[in-house]
Amino acid sequence: MKRRNSKSLRDVAVISGRFLPALFCLILLVGPACRVNAGWEQVDEILSKISAPQFPDQNFNITDYGAIGDGQTDCTEAFKKAISAANQAGGGRVVVGAGSFLTGPIHLKSNVNLHILEDAVIKFSVDPNMYLPVVYTRFEGVECMNYSPLIYAYEQENIAITGKGTLDGQASYENWWRWTKSHGDDVRRSREQGQAGVLVQERVFGAGRKLRPNMIQPYKCKNILIEGVTFRNSPMWHIHPVLSTNVTVRNVKVIGHGPNNDGCNPESCKDVLIEGCYFDTGDDCIAIKAGRNNDGRRVNVPSENIVIRNCQMKDGHGGVVIGSEMTGGAINVFAENCTMDSPNLDRALRIKTNSVRGGKVENIYIRNVTIGQVAEAVLKINFYYGEGDTGEYPPTVRNINMENVTSKKSRYALSIRAYDRSPATDIHLKDCIFDNVDRDNILKGVKNLILENVKINSKVQN
Repeated sequence: MKRRNSKSLRDVAVISGRFLPALFCLILLVGPACRVNAGWEQVDEILSKISAPQFPDQNFNITDYGAIGDGQTDCTEAFKKAISAANQAGGGRVVVGAGSFLTGPIHLKSNVNLHILEDAVIKFSVDPNMYLPVVYTRFEGVECMNYSPLIYAYEQENIAITGKGTLDGQASYENWWRWTKSHGDDVRRSREQGQAGVLVQERVFGAGRKLRPNMIQPYKCKNILIEGVTFRNSPMWHIHPVLSTNVTVRNVKVIGHGPNNDGCNPESCKDVLIEGCYFDTGDDCIAIKAGRNNDGRRVNVPSENIVIRNCQMKDGHGGVVIGSEMTGGAINVFAENCTMDSPNLDRALRIKTNSVRGGKVENIYIRNVTIGQVAEAVLKINFYYGEGDTGEYPPTVRNINMENVTSKKSRYALSIRAYDRSPATDIHLKDCIFDNVDRDNILKGVKNLILENVKINSKVQN
């Protein structure tokens, strides 16, 4: 018996010596693929939590409340009355019919669907005084009291903006966009107050200040649907849900080439679906955010469970972007079946942060994305954005996955600049083809980079 045991142990030792190195290599190769598949298996569960709100079958036509669609008459009070009537009646559709309706801010209430018919245009006044009094909002990741967004809701449930009509912010360099030349002091003041922990109610901007409002901002809301409409020329970001849950943005068009004209920026939101949308923007097409610096750490709410699919990205700084206001973190982001193509689109997937902002980005999955061309990189991760490496909060970026992503032209395939003390970790590319790449990859502060059947300029990288 002892001899048999000794022989068995010797056999195990021999087998281990021969095969464990190969087995270890197999585990290394199979492990990342298993993680990719396991990641995508979460999508069905996430989607099961996202459902569009339903509304009572009753209409409230704004013309019945005094609105005139001549493009000149102020319809602000008509919108206010119609929305209040719908809310008080238990909900329904506030219908905007054919015509051009000029208005100041529109504040949605629970159980109200603002429905804009195909031949309808809502034009928003460019008079800043129309957007007073100030409301509780976020400007570039810092909470403050500022001009009302063009369409705003605070702590409401079951709200929607639907239809085939157009929302026109009318922003241009003759009005809102011109503020970028003189807003520096106000931007610094906002950031300093956030850094110092000043009470939000005491961070008052608005009249005489130059912090531009967003176009659409549901703040601390639940059950949101934005579907079918066209957005044009916001003062700043177009669609910006904040601290909200169960958000659907479907089949919208966003067109605006002004400064900071991002398309859709969910910030500190949970359970978000963005699908079938078209973005042609002056900044990021989709930018996932979660607060900035100390104010982001105070609120400390990540963006998580975000599904992006079947979208088209044209001009913009990035197709799918995380940051730069990402202090609260971004977790579980899935993007698939999208197309990106423009010499004026800089990057496909971009993560931007620094050691002042910090934050954690993990579990990012991109697949089946077709890129005609981007001006800079297909994948860009930058830990030196903005203030650079000057803070005490090194960010965490890990488990970034790209599968079946193809690009016809770019300066770089990968441009990754992280910190050696806090590297970008577990980056896995599988079955990707990057053609007409002008320069070698930039890889600084990267750990566990795995390329599986990746072709760069027809050369296989494994």
